Amino acid sequence: MNIQQLEYIVAVDNHRHFIQAAEHCNVTQPTLSMMIRKLEEELSVKIFDRTKQPIVPTSVGREIIDQARVILRETSRINEIAKHFNGDLSGELHVGVIPTIAPYLLPHFVNPFISNFPDIKLHVSEMITDRIITALKMGNLDVGIIASVSEENSLQEIPLYKERFYAYVSEKTDLYSKQYILPTDIEPNELWLLEEGHCFRTQIQRLCELSRSSQFGNSFSYRSGSIETLIRMVERNGGITILPEMAVMELSEERQKHIRHFRFPEPAREVCLVVNREQMKARLIDALREGIMAHLPEGIPEKELEVRVL
Repeated sequence: MNIQQLEYIVAVDNHRHFIQAAEHCNVTQPTLSMMIRKLEEELSVKIFDRTKQPIVPTSVGREIIDQARVILRETSRINEIAKHFNGDLSGELHVGVIPTIAPYLLPHFVNPFISNFPDIKLHVSEMITDRIITALKMGNLDVGIIASVSEENSLQEIPLYKERFYAYVSEKTDLYSKQYILPTDIEPNELWLLEEGHCFRTQIQRLCELSRSSQFGNSFSYRSGSIETLIRMVERNGGITILPEMAVMELSEERQKHIRHFRFPEPAREVCLVVNREQMKARLIDALREGIMAHLPEGIPEKELEVRVL
């Protein structure tokens, strides 16, 4: 048994396909299959059920793969200890970012981060919160940038900043004439929301005390994966949508006229880095946090911001 074989069985478990796993490991499929078979012969067990598509682990294979992940994490930890001792701040950092944060935060810090840490290679993927959490648990991501999910005990949150919510209202609505609004002022049938799976949608439902079964609209229902699309729907079809603070900062002067503040305490979300508690890249993640905090727009990282966090 060797580290390479453990990497191969984890890759097959991740991809559920021998060819894709081999491509990920930069080896040929016959080589990967042969090495896994040798491991199975050594252990006298079948790790994968090859009769099913996609390929799945056997019951004992599941236990072996889970242990292989632990061993690989500990092996990486040894490398990190050596890098730390040698003052080496280098390596790859796989980052997942939710779609309601990515287009507004990434442009602020990515280029400065690359300039300041040229030996750290960033791999950034945009994905919803559930996928980020799953990828962190499986070891496919090193860190996520999300709104807080404190109920996940297996993960550690590293706070970044709080971000207020604002209403974007059509001039056709009664709210357009108001300077400040309350969540109870929002008519559910006029509210445009992101599609299911976005944590921002869940936060807005909580803000407006809407249940999952609520019906928005009488003859037309629309769910978007894009904040920009929601803004355009309000502009062209009327109604209301809710925007995070960084998205509001990107609006043109003309669009700013449609922004309405919530009354105190203003609703907000807490944005954080989230990592697996057993992660090994603490120094790279610290560098990422420093890079983000150093290049936030003015006014965003207010530590004592009095808001209602959703």
